[in-house]
Amino acid sequence: MTVHSKLQSYIDAWTHSIESINEMVSPLTEGEWSRATECPYWSVRDVVSHIIGFECELLGDPRPIHTLPSDLRHIVDENARYTEVPVDIRRHHTAPEMTSELEYTIIRRSRQLRNESRQPDAVVRAIGGGEITLEDQLWARVFDVWVHEQDLRRALDKPGNLASAGAVMARDHLLRSLPRLVAEDAQAGPGSAVVFDVHGPLEFMRTVRVGADGRGTIDSAVSLGPAVTFVVDWETFLRLMTGRVKRSAVDEDRLKTEGDLKLADEILSRIAVAR
Repeated sequence: MTVHSKLQSYIDAWTHSIESINEMVSPLTEGEWSRATECPYWSVRDVVSHIIGFECELLGDPRPIHTLPSDLRHIVDENARYTEVPVDIRRHHTAPEMTSELEYTIIRRSRQLRNESRQPDAVVRAIGGGEITLEDQLWARVFDVWVHEQDLRRALDKPGNLASAGAVMARDHLLRSLPRLVAEDAQAGPGSAVVFDVHGPLEFMRTVRVGADGRGTIDSAVSLGPAVTFVVDWETFLRLMTGRVKRSAVDEDRLKTEGDLKLADEILSRIAVAR
């Protein structure tokens, strides 16, 4: 049985990232598991619990039956409640319990993925309900796991993998949101262009162009006379787009804006498109 070549790249990126997480958290002390991360309201333990919970869901394990405490301020809708259940149920697990469950989950999920025989466009159940293609499901898992890998690395002061295969796939996942962010959310005018010039371990430049119909598109071509240019390092770009940091907390040398500052502020105030 051979996994479709298009899916294998996602599986490889997911494997590299989740095994990096496993290696990073295995030696942690009990106190380090409680360290806060930039993922709002979540500790190191919570982030790892989230990863375990969603991978177990894709393995077909039954959802835990659990009532959340009433004082969790960040539970504002049903989606947040759904996500929090597998996190809260593990909040009192010890370090050995966490590491052993993570290792076992990786073994089980890796076996499942090695035996994947479906095509990339096969329709599967999405986490939380609904339908999605298998390719998009795997892409979403690469994105989620790699972003949380970076949450853990920042919390534990263990930087790395900012240009890994998972990083490239996470970048492309984020870039899909830019046309709507610029054209619809920030209401950039027809005919305008916004440039994102990103440097660092993963360097790229993308231009969002707003057409006469008000819809946005994105490409890698250079724009002459853009309405706004953002010059930002890759890690800051990631943190902004995933809601890990607000513009007001970013040092000026890490994010520079040129052009229409009002439009730039509109974009930056809505840039947290993935949390």
